[in-house]
Amino acid sequence: MDVPQFQALIADVTRQLDGRPLDSSLADWLNTNYGAGSPGYEALIDACRTGVAEGWLCNREGGGIRYGRVIKPTPDTHGFSVDVVDMADLAGPHHVHPNGEIDLIMPLTPGATFDGHPAGWCVYGPGTAHRPTVASGRALVLYLLPEGAIEFTRSA
Repeated sequence: MDVPQFQALIADVTRQLDGRPLDSSLADWLNTNYGAGSPGYEALIDACRTGVAEGWLCNREGGGIRYGRVIKPTPDTHGFSVDVVDMADLAGPHHVHPNGEIDLIMPLTPGATFDGHPAGWCVYGPGTAHRPTVASGRALVLYLLPEGAIEFTRSA
């Protein structure tokens, strides 16, 4: 697995997301079609684990979080950027999702959650905001951001 192979894997998912509203029905669709334990989910978590181990994912660190944008928004990924974070029992920096955010939660510790969500997907609509929080252990979280849009704030 390398970055071009990872991008091809992501593009298979983003192709199916292209033009869909970022809402709870999309989260339901993702969890039905790419949910925890499915072949698609397992391929993504294996790719992310490999990328972290090889150092091309989560290659930066700050505030106890390993992170990195591995793919900028391009036509190949249907306008989505791809970031992956590695967090354990902490809250990250508050931010706003101008165009929404799609998150793939991959617990590395059994039972770890992201914003209260277990393994699988959660979707934040346009204009939402949060402090991304991993609890009950360690998890990788893959973020798909339409047009790569994210605004970090000073709000808590």
